[in-house]
Amino acid sequence: MSETPAPAPVPVARLHFAMPPVHETAEEERAYRKQRLAGALRLFARFGYEEGVSGHVTARDPGFADCFWVNPFGAPFAELTASDLLLVDGDGRVVHGGHHVNQAAFTVHAQVHRARPDVVAVAHTHSTYGRALAALGELIEPITQEACGFYQDHALFDAYTGVAVDREEGRRIATALGPYKAIVLRNHGLLTVGDSVDAAAWWFIAMERCAQVQLTARAAGRPVPIGHREAVATRGQLGTDLAAWINYQPLWRRISRAEPELLS
Repeated sequence: MSETPAPAPVPVARLHFAMPPVHETAEEERAYRKQRLAGALRLFARFGYEEGVSGHVTARDPGFADCFWVNPFGAPFAELTASDLLLVDGDGRVVHGGHHVNQAAFTVHAQVHRARPDVVAVAHTHSTYGRALAALGELIEPITQEACGFYQDHALFDAYTGVAVDREEGRRIATALGPYKAIVLRNHGLLTVGDSVDAAAWWFIAMERCAQVQLTARAAGRPVPIGHREAVATRGQLGTDLAAWINYQPLWRRISRAEPELLS
């Protein structure tokens, strides 16, 4: 009696996912960053992060020193395209574009960019749960897997002196941020940074959601914290800018396909 032959092994498919592109020229990288910046602003509009004329996302220009691309003052996030963005120098002067820039907000961004040459993008808007957390003067607690991405990697700027309109205030915020990926600005909101527009935008979205979960959990009962060792290990897996970039790609795909005019 012959034995039934064993089935052939099923080949294991390799996982393929996008990685951050490498650009050959500053012109290519500039166009890429501007498109991603327009996409991030449109996503922020969809998520309800826009509050009047407040809020900025900035991206360092790859070719011009101390210059940054930013959304125009008063322009709705949901309508912005790559060609609408302004190029502004570190002193807040518009060097390319026909609109004004929010000087108060850009003061902070410029000082963060200057203090952190590793940072490509900075995101700050007046999101609801971020402001609620900031009103409490608290940090993100390690009570969920996602929150561990911020464990011991964000700071609190424990002061409020009104709308930031001078360089010294911006420097103080940049100093408080230090080497971290994010900061809670007390009584103000959240600010995140990244080595790409995608990473900075993802950290802002993730931090806002973590703030929402934290406030909701506390309202329902007493959240159970994740232990120090486990939180550090999870941060090592989820807390890198590369992990942020990868996590952001479904959002980029959704917005760029649904609203392709943003690329123009």
